[in-house]
Amino acid sequence: MSIAMDRILISDLSARCIIGVNEEERRERQDVTLSISLYADLRKPGRSDDFAEAVDYRAIKKRVLALVEESRCFLVEALAEAVAAACLEHPGVTRVTVRVEKPSALRFARSVGVEITRERE
Repeated sequence: MSIAMDRILISDLSARCIIGVNEEERRERQDVTLSISLYADLRKPGRSDDFAEAVDYRAIKKRVLALVEESRCFLVEALAEAVAAACLEHPGVTRVTVRVEKPSALRFARSVGVEITRERE
């Protein structure tokens, strides 16, 4: 029996946090945008239509927002790792892809970001 690679997609979640290595970036919160793919087997809740069997992505979103807004990371890579770890704490999530973008971080670019994929160990 193969494991399903179903995904729950959270796209363009906006938050504000202290992030960056420059002194001016450490003074005021900056905008970041997160996109998260939560990998889970969605067959059972898909068949039963029972919330108790589903991945509670609202709870995951709340956890991620709280983590990001409290963070004081220097690097977007570190923020992405923290978000991935928080998502993998949910028992139904077996794998996660996290994209963190920092709008206007580079002149002439809409944003700069990283994307990582992590699995439950």
